[in-house]
Amino acid sequence: MALTTIDPMSALVVIDLQKGIVAAHTGHSATAAVEQAIRLANEFRRRGLPVVLVNVTGRAPGRTEAGRSGSSAAPPADWADLIDELDVRPTDHLITKRRRSAFHDTGLDTLLRDLGVTQIVLAGISTSSGVESTARSASDHGYHVVLATDAMSDPDPEAHRHSVERVFPKLGETATTAEIIDRAEAVR
Repeated sequence: MALTTIDPMSALVVIDLQKGIVAAHTGHSATAAVEQAIRLANEFRRRGLPVVLVNVTGRAPGRTEAGRSGSSAAPPADWADLIDELDVRPTDHLITKRRRSAFHDTGLDTLLRDLGVTQIVLAGISTSSGVESTARSASDHGYHVVLATDAMSDPDPEAHRHSVERVFPKLGETATTAEIIDRAEAVR
C-alpha cells in the first residue's frame, strides 16, 4: 500500500545499522540504504520527532542455531556499535535487541507509547530479517507502519524483493525516503 500520511507523532526506527552488520553487507544497495536511513534520521531530528536506533547483540538460543553457517569465534569488540555515520545524538533513543524483532523483550513498545507515538517509519538491515520481524511486531502492536523501502537492504536481493513486494503491503504502507519527507512537510 502506498503512503497516505505521516502522523504528527511518528518515530523513525532504524534496525541494525551497526559496524559488524553493515561491514558484512557490502555493495551498492547497502550503501544506498544506509545513506537514505541517515537522511531520514536527520530529517526526523530536525522536526523534533523521535529517532530510535536499534542494534543487536544476540540471537535466540538452542535449536534455532542449528545449521547456521559462520564462525563460532566471538565477534570484534565494536561489532554491535552503531555506525559512526548515524551521528548518534543525545536525543536519540537506543534499543539493544537479542532477537530479530526490536519489540521482543526490549521495552521498545513502552518507550514509543510513553512518547505518544502512533506511527513508526522503519529502515535498516536486513530487510527480510530484522526489519520484517520488527514490522510484523509493530503491526501486531497496533502502530501505523511505514516502510522506507530505499532505506533498507538485504544480502539476498530476492529476499529483499519478496519482503517489499509481498509482505510489507500486508503490514503497512511503503514509500521512498523522498516520499516520506514530502508527506512530513505537509504535517508541520
